[in-house]
Amino acid sequence: MADNVIKSKSFDFALRIVKLYHYLSQEKREYVLSKQLLRSGTAIGALVREAEQAGSKLDFIHKFAIAQKEANESDYWLELLYQ
Repeated sequence: MADNVIKSKSFDFALRIVKLYHYLSQEKREYVLSKQLLRSGTAIGALVREAEQAGSKLDFIHKFAIAQKEANESDYWLELLYQ
């Protein structure tokens, strides 16, 4: 079976987001933006996993489109945190 690059990268990204969330909430006492990032950053991988079990091609595309939106949202929260 070939490796699923999107699945593994989204999982690795979620792990990094969880670590960042812990750092921001414990060390920097930042709760609001870090919680938003935690939700959107971990949702990407969950949606990729859901897409694996899609009932149709349209359902598969829809789940990946939502994952892309979550990735875009995560980028937004990261930009705000960086400022």
